[in-house]
Amino acid sequence: MLKNNYRWFVVVLLFTATTINYLDRQLIGLLKPILEKEFTWTETDFAKIVMAFTAAYAVGLLISGRIIDKIGSKLGYAIAITIWSIAGIFHAFTRGVTGFAAARLGLGLGEAGNFPAAMKTVAEWFPQKERALATGIFNAGTGIGVILSLFIVPIILNYAGWQEVFWITGSFGFIWLIFWWIFYDIPEKQKRLSKEEYDYIRQDNDTVILDNTKPVKWARLFKFRQTWAYITGKGLIDPIYWFFLFWLPSYFSTTFQLDLKKPSYELMIIYTATTIGSIFGGYFSSYLVKKGWETIKARKFALLIFAILELTIILAQFAKGPWVAVGLLSIAVAAHQAWAANVFTLASDMFPSQVVSSVVGIGGMAGAIGGILFPIFIGSVLDSYKALGNINAGYNLIFSICGCTYLIALLIIHLLTRNKVKIKLEEIQ
Repeated sequence: MLKNNYRWFVVVLLFTATTINYLDRQLIGLLKPILEKEFTWTETDFAKIVMAFTAAYAVGLLISGRIIDKIGSKLGYAIAITIWSIAGIFHAFTRGVTGFAAARLGLGLGEAGNFPAAMKTVAEWFPQKERALATGIFNAGTGIGVILSLFIVPIILNYAGWQEVFWITGSFGFIWLIFWWIFYDIPEKQKRLSKEEYDYIRQDNDTVILDNTKPVKWARLFKFRQTWAYITGKGLIDPIYWFFLFWLPSYFSTTFQLDLKKPSYELMIIYTATTIGSIFGGYFSSYLVKKGWETIKARKFALLIFAILELTIILAQFAKGPWVAVGLLSIAVAAHQAWAANVFTLASDMFPSQVVSSVVGIGGMAGAIGGILFPIFIGSVLDSYKALGNINAGYNLIFSICGCTYLIALLIIHLLTRNKVKIKLEEIQ
């Protein structure tokens, strides 16, 4: 029996940061109906703003992953949340497509540091058998952040304007930063950690943080099939979740006349499902590992189950009412987050902790590149069908594409990881 469970307090910090990350990220989607009326945006204009964020996010992930591996998770996370909080507040002072695109650039650069820092922290603080669960818990913050935005935005709009939405929520990151700086450090330096828990954390002998290791040859990561497997899992699937984030509010507004100035219970239920899916997805594969399954086999089996569940989104086109759509989309977003929790964990399963941030950054960059291209497609499809007077048909096409992509991604991941899985540190140095 462990004397304490400080590592789970660390997960709470990661969960809170991820919640703030997605709260700030989601605001543009919720405010879209208001902003497009005020600034006469088209769907393509909005797609350009989304693309500005994802382009900066792609560059930021590639840079931040490598930087965080060099300077450490504590300082790296602090810098990232400072940048994205300042950029979030800056939205309040912008006007038009160009101004919002510039604000989203700053937000993307800062928010890019969240997942590389969080996954590095998990690799430092958890034995392999608990990493998927820890990842699932902190990744659940993505859904909670969106749910909070659904509460917070209508409240602020009832008393103030859209500008206040940005500067009020932008301040949350600075509050979190105080707690992070006081209570976080790596296990080797954490005075609040018992020896018993430290030994438990280090039971795999692959997570020890060494001060005097040879520098990692970052470019060599691209020579490994495992890196490309992770790139596939992120590059094909991340853009789908961003579609869920940025376009679902508009989908319910146009299809079912949802008033986004009021608390949206339909959207709250959907994004609550993301939280359930993330935690369950991490728990499920961790349970299999504890039962004796080979780690990578447990992850792949979990990915298969959730990829099959994702096919339910194709049925959304047949929904005749909002609550049927809510049910189908809830399953889809829950399956996505369960998938995401396991894909994230693959990075720490396949690579030593010294390069986990770099691998997560590379994979995240691939997802962000997909997030640049997919909004172009979405905006073009929706504008085309809107011109024909049937925008719902555009959403139906997009739902069908999303549903099939997970199985394709899993097949590629499987083919790339059939043989050797775990990479040793000396192979990259």
